[in-house]
Amino acid sequence: MPVNDIAVDLGTANTLVYVKGEGIVLNEPSVVAVERGTQRILGIGLEAKRMLGRTPENIEAVRPLKDGVIADVDVTEMMLRHFLRQVTSKRIFRIKPRVIVGVPSGITELERRAVRSSAMAAGAKAVYMVAEPTAAAIGVGLPIETPTGNMVIDIGGGTTEIAVIALSGIVSNTSIRVGGDELDLAIVTFLRKNYNLLIGEPTAEAVKIQIGSAWAEEGDERTMEVKGRDLVSGIPKTVTVHSQEIRECIQEPIQAIVEAVRRALEITPPELSSDIVDRGIVMTGGGAMIRGLDRLLTQETNLPIHVDEEPLTCVVRGAGRILDDLTKYRNVLTS
Repeated sequence: MPVNDIAVDLGTANTLVYVKGEGIVLNEPSVVAVERGTQRILGIGLEAKRMLGRTPENIEAVRPLKDGVIADVDVTEMMLRHFLRQVTSKRIFRIKPRVIVGVPSGITELERRAVRSSAMAAGAKAVYMVAEPTAAAIGVGLPIETPTGNMVIDIGGGTTEIAVIALSGIVSNTSIRVGGDELDLAIVTFLRKNYNLLIGEPTAEAVKIQIGSAWAEEGDERTMEVKGRDLVSGIPKTVTVHSQEIRECIQEPIQAIVEAVRRALEITPPELSSDIVDRGIVMTGGGAMIRGLDRLLTQETNLPIHVDEEPLTCVVRGAGRILDDLTKYRNVLTS
């Protein structure tokens, strides 16, 4: 039986592709390396991410999606086309595939057109879009088609989206442009101010993953050696950073996420609020992997917080489930 449907999670940090019947077949960073002036593409995905902060003057490694939205329409189109071609070239599609793309809930009409045209240019027969919080809820297995309220916190690279979903629709939605990138930036700023050490985005991301946390766990403090350039002498140097310092320096973006969750709970209809008290909140996206964030949110809201086992793939898994049962989920899609 020919495979003819594809789901895509077009994220600020990573792009994932799911093929019906096969599962997730591609998971690459949303980074493109272009030649300055000519705009010729030199690398896409992991190959381009390795170039971040290491390129000569004539090459620029760019992330075409910023804060969960498409910042560079042309480069996004090239990137999406490249990823879809990569998937379709290895497989025989007897007919053009249908493509479902997970997009931020606050997407503009211009961005919709960019997503649609790039998927069509890559050889799609039809393009549908689904709001990322809805796709994440389906990916986690929440019964979104029932009248019961389901709350999802999706913390991505550029945005945090908090949605209450019932009867296959988003009842209330809070979206802030704070995500994993803001945490990286806070770490870069902290090391520059406190240690006179200049580091790049990839190093900051490594610090966040290894020793970043939102909650102090007894006996779980860590240290890490960080290499960068000394701003005073200009010479490379190494400093040892403690997890407590990193926890303090990322407090501002973490608190912004906590406040957004509080705000989302305040605007939730009371009938659905009682469902959330019973069922708790599900946390998805790469930001859900920050150690102790679930503990902090539990303390701040007095609600149970569940983190999915694979928070990074929730959106694309949800979009894949929609593909498997289009009749059931047709009303969550927009074209």
